[in-house]
Amino acid sequence: MSKMTNGKKQTDFSVTFYGAALEVTGSCHLLQANGKNILLDCGMRQGGSTERRTRQIDFEFDPGDIDMVVLSHGHLDHSGALPKLVHAGFKGPIYCTSGTKQLLKILLEDSFNLYKHDLQWRNKQRARSGEARLEPVYTAEDVENVLELCRSHRYNSAFQIAKGIDLQFFNAGHILGSAIVELKLEDAERTRSLVFSGDLGNPGTSLMPEPSIVDQADLVLLESTYGDRNHRSLDHTITEFQEVIAQATRQKGSILIPAFAVGRTQELLFQLGCLYQQGKLDGWRVFLDSPMAAAVTEIYNRCINRLDKRDIAMMRAKGCNNLHEFLPILTICETVEESMMINEQESKVIIIAGSGMCTGGRIRHHFKQRIWQENTHILFVGFQAAGTLGRRLVEGAETVSLFRQEYKVAAEIHTIGGFSAHAGQDDLIQWASNFPSTSKFCLVHGERKAVVELSNQLKTRLGYDAEIAVEGATVFF
Repeated sequence: MSKMTNGKKQTDFSVTFYGAALEVTGSCHLLQANGKNILLDCGMRQGGSTERRTRQIDFEFDPGDIDMVVLSHGHLDHSGALPKLVHAGFKGPIYCTSGTKQLLKILLEDSFNLYKHDLQWRNKQRARSGEARLEPVYTAEDVENVLELCRSHRYNSAFQIAKGIDLQFFNAGHILGSAIVELKLEDAERTRSLVFSGDLGNPGTSLMPEPSIVDQADLVLLESTYGDRNHRSLDHTITEFQEVIAQATRQKGSILIPAFAVGRTQELLFQLGCLYQQGKLDGWRVFLDSPMAAAVTEIYNRCINRLDKRDIAMMRAKGCNNLHEFLPILTICETVEESMMINEQESKVIIIAGSGMCTGGRIRHHFKQRIWQENTHILFVGFQAAGTLGRRLVEGAETVSLFRQEYKVAAEIHTIGGFSAHAGQDDLIQWASNFPSTSKFCLVHGERKAVVELSNQLKTRLGYDAEIAVEGATVFF
């Protein structure tokens, strides 16, 4: 197997890694083929304020030289840098699924509003210390231009995006619209194919179908977020969830769930609906305190027929046509005033609020109100990236800083991995096993421990050699 190198040969197809290499977030991979520069995802790294993360986006290529973007799905760590790419000169098409295009509008507009708010606050600080004002690195118009550049296509139908380059999307089962990307490349000398897994879904979770099987590729870019471990089964996860609810009931306490607005929130609402329908949430109230998550949930409700058929049949058997009907104890909070009113509920309250990694959003306000109380339970249901508040809490932080004030962490912290929307180690290996041994694998989207372990497991269990993507390096195929 050829090794990755920083050199380039014009006669080869190549992929250069500009993000999500030995880290989970910031997906950005540059495919060069047939004289075209094709960006696979254009994501934002997680951790720190939105303003700082946005300002630190520094493209290692000229955005004006990029001919097109192929987007695996809408999560910001895969799409969040698109407005800055457009601001810096990109004018080409952005190919995605229709589900991704619908979600992208909500995600990018929300991200811009957070960025604008953070920038205003930062400039107030700078003005007080006599520093120069920071100018915005992108605008609302750039977000609008991103959406206008989107070209949506359905799953399982190949189409040409350039001479000798065909693109096809397959369902990745991660969130609504998430895609496995297949690119077939042909020039005068050869034909090659590249498959980018995007984020593969967890087959054990609800609402999403299992990831599609793809079985042919010369190069496979495989995500590795959970490459070093498996998730608990859904049955075990639900049992553990019920135990947390029972404990909070005895303590007359509350449950805070930092949740990603897209995918994870909707699955939580479905599972809470199942518990409600079974009579296991008597006296409880559920608050969805995230305008973005509420808007995304409406899209899921409109696209209900695209979700897992067994789960939708279960809802309809109860006479329910959407997630809100399935969970009638749900209250959706749109305004700040509605969010603040949740503070009046001292017990038997489940609060689902963004952001999923606690880097911003309303969850931090609820931490301020409850994290210092011993009868508070904080339930993490997804990956927490390095440098985030969520990661610090999972790792046992005794105090946290919220709104420039220190708070004791008296709340009990729970991590329930079975709700993860990412494939676990065995799921990744099972999906990879469909490719022939001649396929070249390159592991992306994982921290060092995860990608090294997955590389070892692919070798031991399948006999595959899997390279580990390094930022700035290039692989030829």
